[in-house]
Amino acid sequence: MFSRLVFGLGLLSATALVHPALAVDARTLQIIVSKDKQSLAVYDGTEVVATSKVSTGKDGHTTPSGIFSVLEKQKYHESNLYSNAPMPFMQRLTWSGIALHESNSVPRYPASHGCVRMPGAFAKMLYGMTDRGVPVIISDGELAPQPIDHPTLFHRQAPAAMPLLSDVELRPSMPDGLGEPVQVAMNDTAAMPMPAVPPIAAPEPEPPSEPISMLVTRRTLRETVIDIQTLLNQLGFSAGNPDGLLGPSTVQAIKAFKTLRPTEFAADRNLVSDTLLREVYAAAGKGEPPNGVIMVRQAFKPLFEAPVTIADPGLALGTHFFTLHAVDAKAGTADWFAITLENNLSRETMKRLGITNQESSIITGKPIARSLSRIAIPDETRRKIDALIAPGSTLTISDTGLGRETGEGTDFITITRG
Repeated sequence: MFSRLVFGLGLLSATALVHPALAVDARTLQIIVSKDKQSLAVYDGTEVVATSKVSTGKDGHTTPSGIFSVLEKQKYHESNLYSNAPMPFMQRLTWSGIALHESNSVPRYPASHGCVRMPGAFAKMLYGMTDRGVPVIISDGELAPQPIDHPTLFHRQAPAAMPLLSDVELRPSMPDGLGEPVQVAMNDTAAMPMPAVPPIAAPEPEPPSEPISMLVTRRTLRETVIDIQTLLNQLGFSAGNPDGLLGPSTVQAIKAFKTLRPTEFAADRNLVSDTLLREVYAAAGKGEPPNGVIMVRQAFKPLFEAPVTIADPGLALGTHFFTLHAVDAKAGTADWFAITLENNLSRETMKRLGITNQESSIITGKPIARSLSRIAIPDETRRKIDALIAPGSTLTISDTGLGRETGEGTDFITITRG
């Protein structure tokens, strides 16, 4: 599915610089647009492989900032919103109408209706470089990915060594018929010791062909209800299908559970509350309920999600984006790159999420490492994800959860400024 392209020497145009003779895997690219500089840079790891001027949205039609990916590509497209305006070499970022595309008017100041305009030669070249799923970061200021190594990040497990049968003696088994005895390997602790033979490595597993995208965020009412439904079903209450919806079966099961614990719920006036979640977890023997979730998608489709725990939940995590550039399964290592996006939360959002301090996520220092260190991922979930990661896999950490642009046929879209 993914192509490898070799780009030529020198300048393609006055606005597009391409690294000489560089072979690029489309999976490991990411595109970063700076609205302040009205510029676009294509990165492969930390290396810039192409740059261009752009023109983003003007006043009243501001291009949203955030984390996107290429959802669709069309060599020739007409706008559904603005009088069938031509949008050659269109690369869609949202289903609501934001895209990268060619334009004959790229004045290097905001002039579009929200899309990112590019000069013709560059737009055509970029179209040939990318595949669906390539990340696109749009920010106010300039950003550049930096390498990061942290134990919270995922990596392929190194294969375990397989010992040879160096201490066995061949003995005849009972024959099935009248034929010759069959020789089989039998351990014998009394046998003479054999020279030690070095272990041989297990066959290296085939890496997944499709990268995955991941989002770590705070749990919302949906995830809480799914947990309550799942555990109530396990406890013998018929809460219905764990879908996160408060349907009649779920409501009836919650009320039935509460009637068995009148003291604990005497002062609890809400149908779903922290008290209910804690009591259901305790009744199921699950300990403390988690306050975070990791969601996994592949090929624009939900794959699975699992609970995680976020330490110091009153502090904002911030908005951080990670891309996996290379994986060495034999060594059990992975090369991750990361950026931090400015994302100032409103008072209403902070209150809704229970955040009392967001300064920790944006102050100078190492906000990415601090955020990663606060996230605890269960071992079973980690092993499952370790087996799935491939070059081009991405991880987003965000306080604000699933954005409204995230949906069918998308990766995780995070809007940091509308």
